[in-house]
Amino acid sequence: MTDQPQGLIVRKPGFLSLLQDAGRTRVMHLGLACGGAMDRHAWAWGNQLLGNRYGATALEVTFGGCELTCNLNTQIAVTGAAVTCTVNGEARPLWATLNLCPGDDIALSAPQSGLRAYLAVRGGFQTEAGLGGSCATFTREGTGGLHHNGKPLQTGDVLPCPPMTHEAPNRKVPNHWIPDYNAETALDVILGAQVDRFPACALESFFSESYELSPQSDRMGVRLNGPALEINGERLISEGISLGAIQVPADGQPIILLNDRQTIGGYPKLGAVTPRSLDALAQCVPGSKLRFRPTSLHEAQRQEQTFLRFFNQ
Repeated sequence: MTDQPQGLIVRKPGFLSLLQDAGRTRVMHLGLACGGAMDRHAWAWGNQLLGNRYGATALEVTFGGCELTCNLNTQIAVTGAAVTCTVNGEARPLWATLNLCPGDDIALSAPQSGLRAYLAVRGGFQTEAGLGGSCATFTREGTGGLHHNGKPLQTGDVLPCPPMTHEAPNRKVPNHWIPDYNAETALDVILGAQVDRFPACALESFFSESYELSPQSDRMGVRLNGPALEINGERLISEGISLGAIQVPADGQPIILLNDRQTIGGYPKLGAVTPRSLDALAQCVPGSKLRFRPTSLHEAQRQEQTFLRFFNQ
């Protein structure tokens, strides 16, 4: 009989719990998207609290309901959606370093606000990298994840953790860096090369009216319900689709394409939601009201550079 690996044992996987890292690179020519953590802000802070390298694998828990048992001495941090995190039935703070001992039970409730919580562990979960140097779980493609088959976590799975040689300092994220997921969500948009396909009245409507996030949304993309956007011209020849691209099909209802998107498409694209705004979008539940505001490519690049410089130093 072999000894059980050291790590966190899944007692209840919850609605959708996936191992995610920074995503895959240099794979779009193979028809594969980037994947990775949907809310990089929350994911990166979890790893930062524990002194992990940028890109370390963490657990993305959608709609909560995840329960785990620890069988080693380690540390975790839970960030993102406002779940109740308990250790052995006692509520523990979010966005902070937590110490665990063998036998400790961890539970994450359904969120009070937000959608996705992130559980990072000291040293990152130890999983083999796959395509593009990533272990990101792709349920649609059947790749990545704990067993390299793209499946969400199952009861009885063991998430392997490295032995902890020394503790990270007990730290907490400053309040001004913790988002308010109840606040109205305004997303920054970079206008794209096909913006001339949309008449001025369509652009005015898009940037002045609010849209509702449809229940027909997932890691591949979110559908919006609101003012239909008029489109000029014929459908385009299929071309590459960037992260955050806002494509508009014939019914005029925008679709924002996300981490697990298809890599090519032929619908006109108004522009793209910026990477930093995609973090906020990842925490929006169906029925959320969204507004959009134009921004420049330079400003979006500056924000992304600041983010990477802070977390990847």
